[in-house]
Amino acid sequence: MLVVMNTDAAQADISAVIERAESLGLTTHLVRGAERTAIGLTGDLQPVMQDHFIQLAGVQDVVPISKPYKLASREFHPQDTVFDLGGVGVGGDEILIIAGPCSVESRTQLLETAEAVREAGAHALRGGAFKPRTSPYSFQGMGEEGLQILAEARERTGMPVVTEVMEPDKVPLITRYADVLQIGARNMQNFPLLHAVGECQFPVLLKRGISATVDELLMAAEYLLSHGNRRVIVCERGIRSYETSTRNTTDINAIPVMRGRTHLPIFLDPSHATGHWEYVVPIARAAVAAGADGLIVEVHPRPAEALSDGGQSLKPERFAELVRQVRAIAEAVGRRVPEIG
Repeated sequence: MLVVMNTDAAQADISAVIERAESLGLTTHLVRGAERTAIGLTGDLQPVMQDHFIQLAGVQDVVPISKPYKLASREFHPQDTVFDLGGVGVGGDEILIIAGPCSVESRTQLLETAEAVREAGAHALRGGAFKPRTSPYSFQGMGEEGLQILAEARERTGMPVVTEVMEPDKVPLITRYADVLQIGARNMQNFPLLHAVGECQFPVLLKRGISATVDELLMAAEYLLSHGNRRVIVCERGIRSYETSTRNTTDINAIPVMRGRTHLPIFLDPSHATGHWEYVVPIARAAVAAGADGLIVEVHPRPAEALSDGGQSLKPERFAELVRQVRAIAEAVGRRVPEIG
């Protein structure tokens, strides 16, 4: 339920609505927009009537929210959510590009990659310190040492760091080093992890599960938002289908679909969506043309030597070409990829 206030509502009127809602056992979420102030109400709404609020001073309207994901819906928040990450607006007119290796493999490899993607135009650095792998015998990441290397790369390049968190009890450790917490496709519905990451109030990049619907992705985002964490990015990364010519099937449709359903920033991962480096650039172009707010791309200086996902990783020079082409597409659709000095 959304309580919409009059444009001239006093702070006392807003406080009275919040007090009434909390007396009914509801949780309140204050949204101050450019054109209106509204108060979202979540909790057990079954016994709550519109009459509980419509007659209060300063209230313009009381609007039921039909979507199961209340806080993530456009009904709750009609304007796009925008927040800053390293000087670039996430969710606005700017397109943010995150790049780096699948895994932090060594200090030399990570620092070399960080410098290269920064030079090519990336705005943030990705790299996995803890890696969920299909095989228990595959490289599982460098752990805290990998986080320390990521933090060193941030100091050298000025780029914010994006890295994956897999377990609730690892959240305090990873927030000591990272700027954005990534929840991978395998953990999209790891509900204890969603609660823990929501509580920490860090920016989150939430990837769509390989068999998840758009609504299931937005319900996972709702877990994060329910803790008051407003800096949430939802990320399409391909879904499982009968097609075997690519690693996953890129759901470009999901970008405009989510644009209509949620105010949250929408990214696409063309590396995991295709699984083949030669398809990454065209799918990145398509994502921006379809309305994506950003990309997360795997880059490695020597993909043939990569300990994970080498086949879908771009070499730095190919990543530089991706940035050039994406910049042209962005300009064609009235957006821009900012240059970082």
